[in-house]
Amino acid sequence: MTARHFRAGALVAGAALVLAACGGGGQGGGSTTGGATAGGADLGLVKQGTLTVCSDVPYPPFEVEDSSKPSGYGGFDIDLLQQIADKLGVTLSVQDVSFDALQSGTTLAAGQCDVGASAITITDARKQNLDFTDPYYDSLQSLLVKKDSGISSIKDLAGKKVGVQQGTTGKSYAEKNAPDANIVDYPSDGELWPALQAGQIDAILQDYPVNLEHEKADPSYTVVEQYKTDEQYGFALAKGKNPKLLEAIDTELKTLRDDGTYQKIYDSYFSTAGASS
Repeated sequence: MTARHFRAGALVAGAALVLAACGGGGQGGGSTTGGATAGGADLGLVKQGTLTVCSDVPYPPFEVEDSSKPSGYGGFDIDLLQQIADKLGVTLSVQDVSFDALQSGTTLAAGQCDVGASAITITDARKQNLDFTDPYYDSLQSLLVKKDSGISSIKDLAGKKVGVQQGTTGKSYAEKNAPDANIVDYPSDGELWPALQAGQIDAILQDYPVNLEHEKADPSYTVVEQYKTDEQYGFALAKGKNPKLLEAIDTELKTLRDDGTYQKIYDSYFSTAGASS
């Protein structure tokens, strides 16, 4: 995972470039794409007729529980995959798993799910164990603190307790750029945010959109810095096991961009931050 500001030009140019080679897909829920048959019969799904997605929930605005959605989950990542599942003519099912097991490739290699979707940053290290779709989101890291904390930058973290999510690029960034801080691992944002509110940690270093959600939820907290890390998110698949599904998802990602659906979903989550894809 990574932190995020919304770099309009970079997202458009970078994502359009990497997706340009993919073909278009169908529009309706029962359509087929990328050579896939209705119901995804030839996509090697772990459960016939179902696109099973593993995600670490909650991680707003990318993954949240939402009883109003068909799968019981929503967020930017899940909404994109719901559209892709519809176009492939399959049902979307979401399983809540730990991010560390997901980003390491363990969960996918075990055949627990078809796709990992949890704001996963594409890195060379992760590519050793995972196949990634084309990038679908550009991200930044950020630092969230209580307004009266006296912390105004990463330089003020010496001796402070900085919460990070284990296995993330946010943790790597903190270790490299705040070597004198006391870095505290948490399984997910679901533990990080309450820990900051309870005063158990002094700051959270993680993806910008997630910290921004907390800032909006409680104005006594503020994002004091954002860090450009050139990170991009991709959906993850088990290494070398399902090239047909990988191709089908890439094809539909391009279709969603071309027909305006991606932009509509993007704006529903990020437009208030002045973002544009």
